[in-house]
Amino acid sequence: MFRNAKNVGYVMIGQGAIAQLEDVLKPRREAGGPAVWFFDHFFKTGSLAGRLPIEDQDVVVYVDTAEEPTTDGIDAYKAEIAARIGSSSPCALLAFGGGATMDTCKCVGNLLTNPGRAEDYQGWDLVKHPAPYKIGCPTLSGTGSESSRTGVLCNVAKNLKLGMNSDYTMFDQLILDPDLSETVPRNQFFYTGVDTYMHCFESLAGSYRNVVVDALAEKAIDLSRQIFGSGDMMLPENREKLMIASYLGGMAAGFVGVVHPISAGLSMVLGMHHGIANCYALSALADIYPEQHAEVAEWMARQGIDLPKGICRNLTDEQFQQLYGASIVHEKPLANALGPDFKQILTLEKVTAIYKSM
Repeated sequence: MFRNAKNVGYVMIGQGAIAQLEDVLKPRREAGGPAVWFFDHFFKTGSLAGRLPIEDQDVVVYVDTAEEPTTDGIDAYKAEIAARIGSSSPCALLAFGGGATMDTCKCVGNLLTNPGRAEDYQGWDLVKHPAPYKIGCPTLSGTGSESSRTGVLCNVAKNLKLGMNSDYTMFDQLILDPDLSETVPRNQFFYTGVDTYMHCFESLAGSYRNVVVDALAEKAIDLSRQIFGSGDMMLPENREKLMIASYLGGMAAGFVGVVHPISAGLSMVLGMHHGIANCYALSALADIYPEQHAEVAEWMARQGIDLPKGICRNLTDEQFQQLYGASIVHEKPLANALGPDFKQILTLEKVTAIYKSM
């Protein structure tokens, strides 16, 4: 079968590009209706919102990113926004933040035009109606959410982390301005940024591949090596390179490997953020990804990044069972990495040992 792949329609890249947002938004304003602005709650203080073309009729939502996005959380944001805009249709949705804020914007957008709850759309191509026009302005790079067709959500009741994967989930416009990532804490910059490298190497190491995804992944990995192998990953030129790497990596994101399912377990059971959870997962997978394990360890030492040990030290047998269940459920990525008999490799005992080694 052949897949008809969709990408983001418009992308503006470069330092200071956010100054063009008003011009980008103007055609949407002419259609009428409020704009809905999603900000990471970090921006409740500071000057960012005051520099943006927010109008009195608009709706501003501060997304609590202390935890990963959940299906229940998306339902709540959708209900709040629907109550505030009434019968109006948003002229646009805009997102300022990292992957959690981006995914929240994308998933709420789908619920504004499709009936039901967020959990109804976890899976592939379940969204049937286009969302309102969406503009993504990442302030933290690495997840690739800005250019991917999925919004990843934790379903607590089902112990499942799974994407709302659809062409309708994608942004219509991106503004990639490295000035927006200037205030990111150093550890967080690394944890999130290195996600680009991780999902790209997992794609290249797997069996479900094509030449376009390979080319995008290879370039994103090359940029990652330039950034994290440099003397200071947070120099302005490196922040711009990371925005581009993340954008390319999001387009390359297909089937990942073992890192992301193990990471998903940490998010579901320990409430750990995706980026740092990936770092812990890779730190325990040297037997499966020896070269990548060594490369990321070298980058962490070079950039002065901390990853404390012992996060699973005092867990119960029940929690290890939950970790196993939340990771082994990701059959396609695990089969991509290890083949159809992956459950014979990743037994409960093996997965438990992986988590205990963290």
